[in-house]
Amino acid sequence: MENKTTLSINTEVLKKMAKIAATEVTGVAGISNRNIDLKGAIKSKNPFAGVKIESVNGALEIGVYIIVKKDANVKEVAKKVQENVKDKIQSMTGSAVTKVNVTVADIEFEKAEAEEENQ
Repeated sequence: MENKTTLSINTEVLKKMAKIAATEVTGVAGISNRNIDLKGAIKSKNPFAGVKIESVNGALEIGVYIIVKKDANVKEVAKKVQENVKDKIQSMTGSAVTKVNVTVADIEFEKAEAEEENQ
């Protein structure tokens, strides 16, 4: 008789893992709250969260909304975020990650510069 065990990881835990992996990348200032989509708002506990996880046929599709530091190479940072999130989630959970979509939602400026722009 085989002893089968299953592992179930809460979506919120996966979101935290992806958030940590994204913010480890040099050039990422943080995770942004994403724009709301009405379809997702009805299903989601937190429709504004900066990380979106979907399970499609047993594999994960991840969306990450990042804030990039002003002097960073946006294309390079986004690519590194894709790679780091995919690698970390796959190695920590054993689940296949088929997509990591990175949206650059904002650029972080120094506070002094931001105040000058508002004047």
